[in-house]
Formats: sequence, C-alpha cells, structure tokens
Amino acid sequence: MNIEELRHHCIAKKGVEETFPFDEETLVFKLMGKVFLIVGIESQPVSFNVKCDPEKAVELREKYACIQPGFHMNKKHWNTVICDGSVSKKLYKEWIDDSYDLIAEALPKKIKEEFNSL
Repeated sequence: MNIEELRHHCIAKKGVEETFPFDEETLVFKLMGKVFLIVGIESQPVSFNVKCDPEKAVELREKYACIQPGFHMNKKHWNTVICDGSVSKKLYKEWIDDSYDLIAEALPKKIKEEFNSL
C-alpha cells in the first residue's frame, strides 16, 4: 500500500479530516476530532500507526512481522504497521477500518449523534 492509497482509503470514510498538527511530514487522520491513524508521508516503506484493541494488538504483533508496538504511542492501544508487502492490501485496510471503528464506538454521545447525522 502506498501513501496515496492509504490517504484515499481514510478520507473516503464518513466524518474524517486530515491534518498536519505536528509538522509537515506527519499526516494525521481524525474522526470527529479523534485520531485514528498517523502516517509519515516520507516514510519508505509506508508505515502508519493505528489504534487497536489491546488483546488483538498483541495477537497481531505475534502473527505478523510487519506489526510492531505503536511508535511514539501508547503501546497497549496502538500498533505501527509497516507496508512491506508481506500482507495483502486488504489486511492493511482492515486494520485501518478497525482503528476507525474503535474511535467511532468511543465517541461521546453528543459527538456520536452529530456523526450519525452526517
């Protein structure tokens, strides 16, 4: 998966905004203001951080060499995924979708209502 495929997959989702809150190299995708994916636009190969259920995060790290504890993130809840071609694009997208869904489920009631009305 390259950076453009990743970007298009993320921005196609409901309620998503893309920002550069840290610097001009770190692209952050947010759902209703909450981060669900962080990617360095210059990283080669592409690697990104996604939120993950803590138990599933450990399982994925044990199963896939391309998944590591979240770089500069809470390692219990975040994974870094390296797009080295060792897994399918479908799996990369599934992990992105899981992160998005975790954030959507955790939105406060008022924001969730706003999200549902989009």
